[in-house]
Amino acid sequence: MINILQALARFLDRPLFPWKTVLVGFSLGQHVLESFLSYRQYRVLQRTKPPKVLEGEVTQKVFDDSQTYGRAKAKFGFFTALFGQVQNLVFIYYDFLPKIWSLAGLWLTQYFPSWFQGEIGHTLVFFFVFNLLTTVLSLPISYYNTFVLEEKFGFNKQTVKLWVTDMLKGQALGIVLGGPLMAAFLKIIQKTGSQFFYYLWLFSIVVQVFAITIYPIVILPMFNKLSPLEAGHIKTGVEQLATKLSFPLHDIYSIDGSKRSAHSNAYFFGFPWKKHIVIYDTLMEKSEPEEVVAVLSHELGHWKLGHTTKLFAIAQAHMFYIFALFTAFVNNKSLFESFGFYHEKPIMIGFLLFSDALAPMDAVVKLLMNILSRKFEFEADAFASNLGYSKLLARSLLKLQIQNLSTMDADWMYASYHYSHPILSERLGALGWKGEGADKTEDSDKPIKAADREL
Repeated sequence: MINILQALARFLDRPLFPWKTVLVGFSLGQHVLESFLSYRQYRVLQRTKPPKVLEGEVTQKVFDDSQTYGRAKAKFGFFTALFGQVQNLVFIYYDFLPKIWSLAGLWLTQYFPSWFQGEIGHTLVFFFVFNLLTTVLSLPISYYNTFVLEEKFGFNKQTVKLWVTDMLKGQALGIVLGGPLMAAFLKIIQKTGSQFFYYLWLFSIVVQVFAITIYPIVILPMFNKLSPLEAGHIKTGVEQLATKLSFPLHDIYSIDGSKRSAHSNAYFFGFPWKKHIVIYDTLMEKSEPEEVVAVLSHELGHWKLGHTTKLFAIAQAHMFYIFALFTAFVNNKSLFESFGFYHEKPIMIGFLLFSDALAPMDAVVKLLMNILSRKFEFEADAFASNLGYSKLLARSLLKLQIQNLSTMDADWMYASYHYSHPILSERLGALGWKGEGADKTEDSDKPIKAADREL
């Protein structure tokens, strides 16, 4: 394998190879593809009638509101995608990377002690400056999304103070946790030579296990309050379900998601022998206890069917592939020179450029993973149905769809590329839902936006 990677490295490191043109072409090609798919979806969002399977389940007003919300998000998505593309091209053509690298080097020599000098210290300062710049550039977009778009449709619950506080906490975590991890990443590559990808891969697995350990103890409480779920129908139902499935349940928590958003979610995390379930307060407020248990039956179905283990294994294989392929780029002189690095080859700069070179492959991986994810969602729905939750799960899906103003139809090409979940009409069909008729009272309900992994 080492010999193959070395041969690939020699093949790619050719003098005057137009790396900048190639990477810009990849970036523009992906942008054009995704814009085309978004345009197809926007045309679907202009329809005035719901899909036939939903005609008797949602009112015209709910459908119209859903379409309006979807079009608003789509327009904003067109703008943010274009903004990101222009920013990327400006960074490339005006050699921002070497300029920021030089600025970081200047600051390093002027303001940091001698023991911090060297590529690792230089890289940490570079990423601090780079992250600060990109964060500032993204602030207007983030503000508009939260306080204009989401606010208009009744989803936002954040204050500006909380929004700023969350951003600062995120930046602090990036420095406290990201800095040492990046330093270790670089040290492993420096010390292990051409076989660094083996050690880097093992290190990434250790980091993931460490993250699973500290997330509920250190990180999550910085942003949300976790409270043991009070005794009641939901807790009893979930505990009985966990016992029936031999799920290693340790705790059930309620999380105060409502202080930021009307978005709702339910998920589990933890080690194979000790799992924790977290249910958003917004989900419990807008659902019947039996419907919440039905949602959890779907989620625990992912665990029982081994979906989480399979996805973790695939993620590790993908990570190994990325690290192995990076060996063909880490010392690529023509790549660095194309982007203005003539006298040095910083490892992390190479990794950034390498990530851009992977764009076409990442698009293919994204498509395949979404296909697999949708397959798993159907299987988890079937699992819940076999437990006797078919009707409750279908009713919960419908209720959340209405409360969320979620998109009720999708272009097949757009959905194949972007959606990790089947659309509602497909799921209802698979569940054998025959319908109960549209609930006219839902028009007055406040919408709740469901997170991607809710169901």
